Amino acid sequence: MDETTTERDGATKVLRLDPADTVAVALRPLAIGETVEGIALKSPIPMGHKLSLVDRVEGDPVVKYGQVIGRATAAIAAGEHVHSHNCGMADLRNAAGAAAPARREPPERKTFQGFLRPDGRAGTRNYIGILASVNCSTTVCHAIAAEAEKRLLPRYPGIDGFAAIVHDQGCGMAGAGEGFDTLVRTLKGYRDHPNFGGILIVGLGCEVNQLTLYQRTDWTRERFATFNIQEVGGSASAVRRALEILEPIAAAADGDRRTELPVSKLTLAMQCGGSDAFSGISANPALGVASDLLVAAGGTSILSETPEIFGAEHLLIARSDAETGARIAAMIDWWRDYADKNGAELDNNPSPGNKRGGLTTILEKSLGAVAKGGRAPVAGAFAYAERIDRSGFVFVDTPGYDPVSATGQVASGGNVIAFTTGRGSCFGAKPAPSIKLASTTNLYNAMPEDMDIDCGRVLSGELDLEALGLSIYGTILDVASGRKSRSEEFGYGDHEFVPWKIGATL
Repeated sequence: MDETTTERDGATKVLRLDPADTVAVALRPLAIGETVEGIALKSPIPMGHKLSLVDRVEGDPVVKYGQVIGRATAAIAAGEHVHSHNCGMADLRNAAGAAAPARREPPERKTFQGFLRPDGRAGTRNYIGILASVNCSTTVCHAIAAEAEKRLLPRYPGIDGFAAIVHDQGCGMAGAGEGFDTLVRTLKGYRDHPNFGGILIVGLGCEVNQLTLYQRTDWTRERFATFNIQEVGGSASAVRRALEILEPIAAAADGDRRTELPVSKLTLAMQCGGSDAFSGISANPALGVASDLLVAAGGTSILSETPEIFGAEHLLIARSDAETGARIAAMIDWWRDYADKNGAELDNNPSPGNKRGGLTTILEKSLGAVAKGGRAPVAGAFAYAERIDRSGFVFVDTPGYDPVSATGQVASGGNVIAFTTGRGSCFGAKPAPSIKLASTTNLYNAMPEDMDIDCGRVLSGELDLEALGLSIYGTILDVASGRKSRSEEFGYGDHEFVPWKIGATL
């Protein structure tokens, strides 16, 4: 996106996100009579709301992000407030306005420092994972990780830590079907994740989700092990046995070293949470630029949170080949049915709070989320936790709930996370480092211990989206190369593994 700003006395007044836009967004409250791009405002414009840059007649498209977000439901003069009183959804599914995919020139920087794994993938971290096959082994897994951090980590500084990957499933559920398959696929994605230098999986022994499902794959003998608590004497014995097993695993992983690797080994998981009125006009589109740069350099970026692209899915389909487009459409149909069965709705209207913040239609709201995906062609669409088998910009089907969504993205191969927020979400997701992008400078300054990047610099006019996107791309590579993110410095990530729970608890 190529945004422009209008300034007077050094204060940025509005943001136009794309040259094709018919509206601009007020960056502060604007009064009648103020001038924007030579237009005298005919109505007051609240901060975060839209003003028309051109005259519209009833039925004309209203364009933001370079996309149609609605149609005029009444005549709109240039300089007027554009909102739900004069703009509505109408029938936009077949409307023109879906931008063609665009490919960027590769950036100059095309490498990072990572851990090359036996299967050819790359780790951005070198954790040892302590995976629970079932909720019954979660406390033991936490105890193992704590003891290993105390006794082993000081002796093996080449390891980033021992990460307990625990959950509340694995028993009390059907041993076949969509829910069980999703759990198994998620755990296998973590078992094989390149950010782990070794894996220990601990079960209880009598659960539905048996350890026999999780056999050694690409790990050598000294990097992978499993056992059941019931077979080693109980909980305390399980901790002692685990430390014996982890000693050679830690010794092997401690010898891993970062080497210069191509960006094609990076898979960026993109999240947004705690959004505000500016998320879709600062942090999300800036991340979209970084995503496009990563893809241009040969890497992979993941967009997810299917309920939050609802209303804008046809724009992703327009950037897809026939097979990928059909998969995205099928995902939306599944979600309609899933929501209906559970008494929920994929809401066709923004919430009252969204409207107060300036969002007029669900398409506008969804476009703000989709902006994280930039303009690159959609190279594939994947089920939750399904391993991504290609480079490029891809879609992974997940709920919008951040921990569940990020868990699926990491299981699919995401080895670094970029998380945009407007309200200040606090989040981490071991073993993948999580970078926080604040939508405003106020948030960045209010939570400096949690925010990595100030995207409010776009709103102030300090940077344009292109420059900010390039800076974000550089930060992604720096963090992938070992620089700790704010969430890592605090220690987030031990409790955010939340596999999607589908189906009945029995």
